[in-house]
Amino acid sequence: MSQVAQRVQESMRVRMQDWLVRYGFIAVTVILFTWFILSEETFRQPSTLFSMLKFTSVVAIVGLGVTFTMVVGGLDLSVGSVAGLGVTVSAMMMVIYNLTGLFSGAMVLVAGAVVGIVNAILIVWMKIPDLLATLGMMFIIMGLKLLPVDGQSVSSKMILRDGTVAPGRFTDGFLQIDRLMIGIVPLPVVLWIVLTFIAWFMLTRTRYGRIMYAVGANPEAARLAGIRVEWYRASAYVISGLFAAIGGMILSSRIGQGDISAGNSLLLDAVAVALVGTSVLGIGKPNAWGTALGALLIGIVITGLTIKGFPYYAQDIAKGLVLVVALTFSFTLSRKKARFVPAT
Repeated sequence: MSQVAQRVQESMRVRMQDWLVRYGFIAVTVILFTWFILSEETFRQPSTLFSMLKFTSVVAIVGLGVTFTMVVGGLDLSVGSVAGLGVTVSAMMMVIYNLTGLFSGAMVLVAGAVVGIVNAILIVWMKIPDLLATLGMMFIIMGLKLLPVDGQSVSSKMILRDGTVAPGRFTDGFLQIDRLMIGIVPLPVVLWIVLTFIAWFMLTRTRYGRIMYAVGANPEAARLAGIRVEWYRASAYVISGLFAAIGGMILSSRIGQGDISAGNSLLLDAVAVALVGTSVLGIGKPNAWGTALGALLIGIVITGLTIKGFPYYAQDIAKGLVLVVALTFSFTLSRKKARFVPAT
C-alpha cells in the first residue's frame, strides 16, 4: 500500500473516531428513540412522551446541581437526601403547621441552601474530602429528617405525637407544581428547560462560569492568578443544594405527602446523568446541556423498557450500560486530547 493510501486510510480512521466521540452519544439516543417509536405504538403517543419528560425532570434538575460541583472538581453525594429533606420539610410546613404552600416552598429552598453551606464549610474550609463530607451529610440528613416526624410519613389527618390530628394538608397551589400544564407541556418539564438554560448561561457565558471551570481544571493555578478559589468551590455546593431542593419540591408535589423514603434513589441517577453528560458532543467535561441530554437518554431507555415489559431489574442494567458507553466516549476524547499536549 502506498504512503498516500496509508495516509488517506489513517485520516479516515481518525475522522471516524472523532465523529464517534463527538456524536456517538447523540446517535445512540436517536437510534434507541427511533427503535422504541417504531416497535411500540404506546411510545408514539404524545401523552407517553410528556409523561416520560415529566418524571425525568426531577433527576435532571438534581443532576444539574451535581454538575456544578463536578465543574469545580468535586462531587456532591448528599443531593438525594437533600431532595428527600425537601419533601419532609414541605409536608411538615403544610400538614403539621398548616402554613401556605409558598412559605413551605421557601423553607425547602432555605433547607437546601443550609445543607450546601454546611457542605462548603466541611469541604472548603475544614479540608474534608468532598466524597467523605457529602456522604456523611447524606446519612445525617436521612436521620435528621425522621426525628420531628417520629420516623413516619407526613400525610393529612395523621395522628401527631401529642395525640391530636394534623390540622393542615397539601395546598392546591403547591400541588400545581407537578400538575400544572403550560400549554401541553407539564410545568416540571418547563422548569427543567429553564434551569438548564440558566445553568448553561452561568457556566459558559459569564465570568463566574469560566472561573468555575478554571478552578476545577487547576485550583492552584487559579489561586496564583488571584482567584478566590474557596469562594467559587463553596458556591458550587450551595447551588447544588438549591437545585436538589427544587427537585424535592417537585417530588413532594408529585406524591402529595411527606414520604420518608422519597429521594433515596435520586443520588445514583443524578450522578449518572451528570457523568453521562460529559460525553455529549465530545465536550469531555461537565456541562448543563450534556446533563439534560443524559437525563433524556436514561428516561427514554427506562420508559421504553417498561413499555416493552422488561423486568424492573433490567432498568439498572440498562442505566449501567448507558453510563459505561458514555464514559467510554468521554475518556476516549480525554486520551485523544492528551496526545496533543506538548511535553514540558
